[in-house]
Amino acid sequence: MPLFETITDLAEAAETLRRRHYGVIEVSDGRFRRVLLRPFPKIVSLPGILLFGGTRHRRLPGDRIRLYFNRPRRFPNFLVLKYAESARETSLGTLAGALAVLDEIARLTGSDALLCDVSNGRITSRLLSRRGWTPHCRSRLHRHYIKRFYGVYPHPMNLASINVPNTDATLPSSLG
Repeated sequence: MPLFETITDLAEAAETLRRRHYGVIEVSDGRFRRVLLRPFPKIVSLPGILLFGGTRHRRLPGDRIRLYFNRPRRFPNFLVLKYAESARETSLGTLAGALAVLDEIARLTGSDALLCDVSNGRITSRLLSRRGWTPHCRSRLHRHYIKRFYGVYPHPMNLASINVPNTDATLPSSLG
């Protein structure tokens, strides 16, 4: 088994996804690109986020996002959204596509729930609730959210359907 693997067809690689615990979902321009499987989890620290997160976000061009996920070895029925890394022009459509891929990985691996700890204040409870996430383990210092499946998953997705509307279209100069 190689240390790093690249998956471009989730359905075809379902068994590999069940076997591996750590990965990165890459979506750009509203389209699924790949899942990179890693031999180790993403290490996230508050100083790292504060020192490098904003700078990296501002300097990365384009409409793209990476979602780092872990399936803890002690709790293999749960999938943890560990870290999201977006570029400065990332659209809501690209974010929605990346979250749809995460849902599909949860379905293929038989995960009971998705978990995350939201530290970015711009990610609102309303946005999360629209995507099926609910508050979990309330705390003063952390905002924990969970998206429960327990065997009932969203419909299997067609990765080609992850697409954002064409924003290059121009509006007519006159409406009359």
